[in-house]
Amino acid sequence: MSITLDTRLATLEHELAQVEADLADPATPADPARLRELSRRHKDLAPVVATWRRLGQARADLETARVLLEEAAPEERSVAQAEVETAEAAIRSLGEELSLLLLPKDPNDGRNVIVEIRGAEGGEEANLFARDLFGMYTRYAARRRWKVDVMSESASERDGLNEVVFVVKGEDAWSRLEHEAGPHRVQRVPVTESKGRVHTSSATVTVLPEADEVDVHIDPGDLKIDVYRSTGPGGQSVNTTDSAVRITHLPSGIVVAMQDEKSQIQNRAKAMTVLRARLLKLEQDRRASELAAQRKSQVGGGGRSEKVRTYNFRENRVTDHRLNLTLYKLDQVLAGDVDELTEALMADKRSRQLAGEAAG
Repeated sequence: MSITLDTRLATLEHELAQVEADLADPATPADPARLRELSRRHKDLAPVVATWRRLGQARADLETARVLLEEAAPEERSVAQAEVETAEAAIRSLGEELSLLLLPKDPNDGRNVIVEIRGAEGGEEANLFARDLFGMYTRYAARRRWKVDVMSESASERDGLNEVVFVVKGEDAWSRLEHEAGPHRVQRVPVTESKGRVHTSSATVTVLPEADEVDVHIDPGDLKIDVYRSTGPGGQSVNTTDSAVRITHLPSGIVVAMQDEKSQIQNRAKAMTVLRARLLKLEQDRRASELAAQRKSQVGGGGRSEKVRTYNFRENRVTDHRLNLTLYKLDQVLAGDVDELTEALMADKRSRQLAGEAAG
């Protein structure tokens, strides 16, 4: 561990002490925004400082073990040598742990997540697959004890989904779901196929960090707002009032429509939530591009036009193409057992971050 890094960690230890003092200040709870920021910072700093202190103890243990080894009698040297090796292994392990803890934080960590799923190529089969994906994510959310709120749902004629938009609320929702974005491909015999032939269809998944109003300033003059009557599958009217809302953000061209609520005010609020999320992601990507360090929206080299995952029903197989990872438990994955995939993607992101830090 370099002196420079030790100095940095000592500074973080001092900052943690100050944060803890501020949290103990009786005036802090009266300022919710400050309390929230201090709590978030404490959560970031506490594990780093705790690991650094453990590293300091391991270093002291190593020095002691080396002294004992030098002074040990021949019959005691094997025991003393084992203590040296144990301390050295602890230092290596804690150093690696610190490296991970000190990686730059994703600015979206801790945010709620807005997920949009749409049927893509394959007609009604794509819409049916979109519903399967929606079920997979809602069951995964239940396993992780996240809360899911459906914002908008458009059913297709055969009970598939043309589109569904929902919010996932959970502390680690972003880190586990961010890599789900992109085209998902399915290979199976559609219910409409009479000859048993396997068809390939796809649905697209968009994952956005939910934005607070303070994160994104929207000029009301930049919005074109249309209201109209809600419609169901086939275009039939399902409401007698103009409660559906379509908001167009003129500078970016982003269009968001909501019609699930009976209240125009509620639909407008939902549409603004999605609009803020899309604008936040747009701005984050723009800034990253300008810095020539844009975080890829898909891991590996794939762009949005490439499939990220294939679900093969005949072989009970799911393959993530970014990692070349294949699991023969598609039934379990669709039942919400997604952790093996998400954790592999999270580990890949960390390894690429570490490689980038080392190269820098």
